[in-house]
Amino acid sequence: MRATRDAAIVVIAALAVLVAVVAYRAGDAAVSSVADKDTLVIGVEDDKPGLGTRTPAGTFTGFEVDVATYVAGRLGVSEGALRFVAIHPGDWERALRRGEVDLVFAGYPITPQLADRVTVAGPYYVAHQSILVRADDKSIQNVRDLRGKRLCQVAGTRAADHIIEDLDVAAVPVPAPSYADCAQRLAGKDLDAVSADDLILAGIAATVSDSAVVIVNAPFTDERYGVGLQKGDIRGCAAVNRAITEMYQSGAANTMLTQGFGSPGLSRVTGTAPSFEGCA
Repeated sequence: MRATRDAAIVVIAALAVLVAVVAYRAGDAAVSSVADKDTLVIGVEDDKPGLGTRTPAGTFTGFEVDVATYVAGRLGVSEGALRFVAIHPGDWERALRRGEVDLVFAGYPITPQLADRVTVAGPYYVAHQSILVRADDKSIQNVRDLRGKRLCQVAGTRAADHIIEDLDVAAVPVPAPSYADCAQRLAGKDLDAVSADDLILAGIAATVSDSAVVIVNAPFTDERYGVGLQKGDIRGCAAVNRAITEMYQSGAANTMLTQGFGSPGLSRVTGTAPSFEGCA
């Protein structure tokens, strides 16, 4: 009787292992990896000069579009098999979950909370929050000098909040619909400063004529830009990381950054590969 009971226990244990293996494989198969696809839909922003903008012809251009195109090429997907779609803060995680996009390159900082909701590769760049001022204004040399200054506050972003709330610098927030609007109002002396990641500032500064604005080279945060993938696509994440490494090792990243952000006055553009967070 005891032998029969022991045999039954062994059988039950074996069945439990088999069920676990099948469930694991089924769950793994449920995630379609970007490493296996012949075409890709990639979400990018369309309102940040230098990073991602939509041309009058309806195409997309910018550093993140270039990075996405390079990475896709290393995944075996040609430029002609790519489709870019506009995506904005608050939308891209949902778009990944629904399978509306395969990858997202949209200046999204990597955080522990983000990794709980989607799989994140990269970073493909480490940006630094900085300050844009008028070229003739020498009164702002660092973030503390923003006390009492009129600071642009772009809808849907936290750059101004980080200064006013997190760093306790009593700047005066001035609402604006976009960073491009901030740049024009800054040049027109309706504002004293704009704060955002340095690549965003360099991009919008290029839209203002006659070098009317400059970046204050006193950055005060690190923002690690991650690539969004569908949750669970670990193999795709590893493939994207390899592609980003090759992009920096080949010098392609440095070329993209220099062409897009070599001016005006951006001192901390880096052409070295960032350290990766790991895929989860």
